[in-house]
Formats: sequence, C-alpha cells, structure tokens
Amino acid sequence: MEWVTEWIANGFAELSLWQLLMLLLCSFLGSLMTAALGVGGGAFLITIMADILPPLALIPVHGIVQLGSNASRAVHTRQHRDNRVVGYFLIGALLATLLSVFLLSSINPTWIPVLVALFILWLSWGPMPQIGLGKTSAGLISGGFLTTVATMLVGASGPLVSAWLGRTGVDRWVYTANFSSCMTLQHSMKILAFGFAGFMFTPWIPTMVLMVISGYLGTRVGLKVLGKIPEKHFKTIFRWLLTLLALRILWKWVFI
Repeated sequence: MEWVTEWIANGFAELSLWQLLMLLLCSFLGSLMTAALGVGGGAFLITIMADILPPLALIPVHGIVQLGSNASRAVHTRQHRDNRVVGYFLIGALLATLLSVFLLSSINPTWIPVLVALFILWLSWGPMPQIGLGKTSAGLISGGFLTTVATMLVGASGPLVSAWLGRTGVDRWVYTANFSSCMTLQHSMKILAFGFAGFMFTPWIPTMVLMVISGYLGTRVGLKVLGKIPEKHFKTIFRWLLTLLALRILWKWVFI
C-alpha cells in the first residue's frame, strides 16, 4: 500500500490517495447532478476541490474537468441544441476572455478559495436573475460576457448561465443541450485564458484525465435518470450541503 501512495504522490501533483479518490468520486457525482438536474454539479465539485487543491490550480483544473463533463453531455444532446442561442453566447464569452487574460495577472491566488466560498454562499441563498435576458441576442451576448468573467474568478458559473438561459417553458433536452454547449465553450475560453496567463497544466494532467473519465461516467448515468429525480427535495438538501462546504472553506482560511 505504501508504494501505491508514493506512486500517486509522484504522478498526481503530490496528492494523497484519499484526496485523489475523493476528487474522482466528486467528479462523478457532480456530472451526474448536472446531467440529471440541469445544474449544480460544478458548484459542488469546486467546493470539494477548494479543500484539496492549491489555490493557483483550483480554477484551471476545475475548468478542464468541467470541460470534459459538459462536452460529453453536449455531444450526447447535440441534436436538441439551438445554435442561435449558443452562437450569441459565444460572442460574449470571447470578449470576456480577451479581458480576463489581463485580469488574471492581477489576482492574488490566496484569495481564490475565499471568493469561491462567498460565491457559493450567494448561489445558495442569494437572488438569481429571473428576467429572461437569454431570450434576446443582446441578452445572450451580455450573459456570455458576464458569466465568463465570473467563471475566471470563481469557477462555478453554471447556476448563473442556467438562470441567464432560462429554463421556464423550455424542453428539458433543449435546455440541457444549450446549457452544456455554452458551458463547454466557456470552460474552453477559461483554459485558454489561464494558459496565456502562464498556468502550467502539465503536472495535473494525470489527475485531470482520471477526473474527466469519472465525470463522463457520471454524465452517462445522469442522462439515464434525466427528469426522474424530484428536484424540489433535492435542491433543499443540496443548498445546505453547499453552504456547509463553503463555510468549511472560510473557516480553514480564517483559522488554519
């Protein structure tokens, strides 16, 4: 068992065995949640990752893993995608990426877990935009811009993108296809921005590959139960779970 632990530490960016297993499990569960319920998996995963990964690696590694999860979901639902929605969203995301390359160089990495925790608390208890901005071309462009800037700083922008696109009156499969495609593009832009900003992805490649694979498996399971999980009861439990995880991050930042 000792050689396994040493092998993992050497090949997986100094992670311990339990840390790696926790990341794989949560990648699976996060993808399952998003595929089955439409949103939430990314926020869940980043609160777990914030407790394990160094601050500088948190957002870009999370972006790679979420790219794999969303891309697989986008491929499996591509026949339901509205290309107009995705196209206008991409314009905003591209503009935000150009700005973010300069923005990232001015952020102190030690503040990233705190920003993530505060953002998760706001997602859990704060108001979400419910004004249907995603119904117009200007609204989709502005949504792509603002949510992409947000994902560069706090990672888990899925609930914002979901609220912007709107779920009311939209077929579940159409919503899932549009959401997954927009998130795939957004995470791709984020990875490019962090690459230009100088983040070295190489030490994290083995960990990211395994997390992408576990996320893909979670997506396959989640799509099989799409529409079969009672959202009302799940959302209440999920909100309190995210709250406790976010408070744990803040507690460690203040006292440890």
